[in-house]
Amino acid sequence: MSVDVASKARDYSLGVLVPGVCQRRAAKLGRVSLLKSASTVSLWTLASRVTGLVRESLLAALFGASAMTDAFNVAFRIPNLFRRLFAEGAFSQAFVPVLAATKAEQGDAATKQVVDKVATVLAWALVLTCVLGVLMAPWMVWAMASGLQKDPRGYDAAVVMTRFMFPYIGFMSMVALSSGVLNTYRRFAVPAATPVLLNVSTIAAAWGLAPWFGQKGLEPIFAMAVGVMVGGVLQLALQIPALRAIGMLPRLGLGWGSIRAAWADPATRNITRLMAPALLGVSVAQISLLINTQIASHLATGSVSWLSYADRLMEFPTAMLGVALGVVLTPRLAAARASGNAQDYSDSLDWGLRIVVLLAVPCAVALLLFPQPLVAVLFQYKAFTVFDAAQTARALQGWGVGLVGIVAIKVLAPGYYANQDVKTPVRIAIAVLVITQLLNLALVPLFAHAALSLSIGLGAVVNACWLLAGLVRRGSYRPRPGWGRFMLQVLAAALVLAAYLAWAAQAVDWLHMAGRHWQRIGLVAATLGGAVALYMGGVAVLGLNLRQFVRR
Repeated sequence: MSVDVASKARDYSLGVLVPGVCQRRAAKLGRVSLLKSASTVSLWTLASRVTGLVRESLLAALFGASAMTDAFNVAFRIPNLFRRLFAEGAFSQAFVPVLAATKAEQGDAATKQVVDKVATVLAWALVLTCVLGVLMAPWMVWAMASGLQKDPRGYDAAVVMTRFMFPYIGFMSMVALSSGVLNTYRRFAVPAATPVLLNVSTIAAAWGLAPWFGQKGLEPIFAMAVGVMVGGVLQLALQIPALRAIGMLPRLGLGWGSIRAAWADPATRNITRLMAPALLGVSVAQISLLINTQIASHLATGSVSWLSYADRLMEFPTAMLGVALGVVLTPRLAAARASGNAQDYSDSLDWGLRIVVLLAVPCAVALLLFPQPLVAVLFQYKAFTVFDAAQTARALQGWGVGLVGIVAIKVLAPGYYANQDVKTPVRIAIAVLVITQLLNLALVPLFAHAALSLSIGLGAVVNACWLLAGLVRRGSYRPRPGWGRFMLQVLAAALVLAAYLAWAAQAVDWLHMAGRHWQRIGLVAATLGGAVALYMGGVAVLGLNLRQFVRR
């Protein structure tokens, strides 16, 4: 390829695409409006998280935390594991840069050929993968959660649902290809909106199809598997009109000759070559998830579900902060590094880290000190018992310990990627995986399922500190003056917030407000509103100019 590093970074900063990150070119000046792009992605992320919480609330109300919900969560994690490895993970990281470079160098006609050939190879690889996945479902369920065998009914249900849902990876992998193409052509709305369809589909399945399954003598939980598959079909279908509108709807080769020609294409081979290191990096987090699910399956029945519900709630602040910061910072870091502007590179990291501290610290305090009210409002209905809510809250506290680290990684890791250094974050992640599992050995006997989220949280803190130390040591990041005063302002306001939330958590018996759901929702909303006002007012009183801080 003839495009040099600087021009590639410039293209990315103008919105060609960094995987999972979208930028929009300003209409008049031809520059990226980063905050506008961040708003677009964040709004759709918010919609996805809200509908995801509604889905989990319905799942909890209808099925509680039982062997059958454990079975569904395991069965759903299996195609999601492969999706994160090969679709949104390694494939997207390899496909998008090649496609962007082809478009910049050779134009739309050559880009369309790349899309056709890559789609051909991917489609046939997915057909083979889905067939093997359906056949090997019992083995994969055992590898993911062999502890489900203590309840044969739950284990068999997991196998059935895995077989039914495994083709979901096929739909989502093609969605990943489509999203890469659309984002390359700066069509951001459709890819950003797509995840909402899965939640809407599963909500409809839980609301309307599950009772019907029960009346017909089928397991009601199987309706959720149907909802997942319908959601996959809808997500892929939504891409088709958008791709056709820009003339990039893939044309799949059906004959053996077409498949061989597509595989022999240099662009396809280049993508395959680039996938190898990306696959290693993405695999680390998924291996940790697999190990933790396996451990949870051997604990008390419901452990997998308690962790899943807590994870869904934890993802809300993590995704909102992480996605927004990624959108704003990643292209800025790439452009600064490519142009040799070390000061702008360091200042961008500094701004991102201060945003993490300012916003993630109060979220972590809420997860640590106010977990039961949050869980009760979102999940404690009908089949979801007081005991289930208490156990989910324990898992949520574990996530609270590591929330700042989890979000900080979203800022620090791109600092390495902007230097074209993928190996260092991967090596750190592998070391942290080992540390996490050693923590599991020590903590699971003491805290059961809650130890699994606690270990990951502690591992994330270690990971973030390691990444930060590396950037400082190599001179890439030089903290700006004022960090000491800023930390004192945040910590002082957080202490006041902690005292307020600790009082609020004890002032009301949140888990025993049966029949008073709306009253509980109103109390939690008022408490959280007061918490936001108290914290933000606190840092302002202590001298932090929030408007100037954000604009900086």
